Amino acid sequence: MQHADRTRPAPRLRPDGSRRRPAGPSGRARWALLALVASLCACSQASRTTVDTLRLVAGGQQVQVPTAEEIAASPYARIHVEGGGLSSVMVLGNDDAGRLAWYGGGGYLLFLRDGLVAGSRGLAHDADDIRIEGDNPFLRLATLGDAPVTVARRYDWREGYRYGVAVEGRLQRRGTQTVEILGTPRTLVHFEETLSGPGVRGSNHYWADPATGFIWKSRQLVAPGTTLEIVQLKPYARSGVGG
Repeated sequence: MQHADRTRPAPRLRPDGSRRRPAGPSGRARWALLALVASLCACSQASRTTVDTLRLVAGGQQVQVPTAEEIAASPYARIHVEGGGLSSVMVLGNDDAGRLAWYGGGGYLLFLRDGLVAGSRGLAHDADDIRIEGDNPFLRLATLGDAPVTVARRYDWREGYRYGVAVEGRLQRRGTQTVEILGTPRTLVHFEETLSGPGVRGSNHYWADPATGFIWKSRQLVAPGTTLEIVQLKPYARSGVGG
């Protein structure tokens, strides 16, 4: 399991394990976000960024990338996501046994597991579910050598009723690169995963911590023609697990 600085998700909004969940923070989830905003309004100035971020998410507006100081002042894990018509800072709303639900403005919802996209809601082309079957080399990125390894993937796309689409990934190290996140340069290992399957041709890219394998930045295929760039602004570590 990959870990970084310990943070916590925003208060639980709703269970998110189903493939048929409604898209985005609507209904009860929207009211939960608004209630959280109201409660935080009584907090110190250090919480102002969190209040503003959640108010924008609840109102369905796009959020600008905060500064490093603003991120540090917030207790909540956050990522920046770009692509598929989305450009938003997303707030962690729920941890369902390691399947993290991130909420953004405009009803966008992104699921991640171990830094990998596991599903989405609200994009022009969504994935109901993305999973790895069998061996998962992403759990040991820090120890992978230069030889390529195979990743067996399955994609569920509601569009076109394409479920259980088998896609093979070929994951390989591509050297180290310096990636700047919120003004801090990080020397990360670059991995490329070449994807091949029915109607699928493309590549995923990951930039991971060489010591822990934690994925700080990635570009991942969600559906044919839709790729998201994901940057960890304030990483989340699951409660009760050492980081």
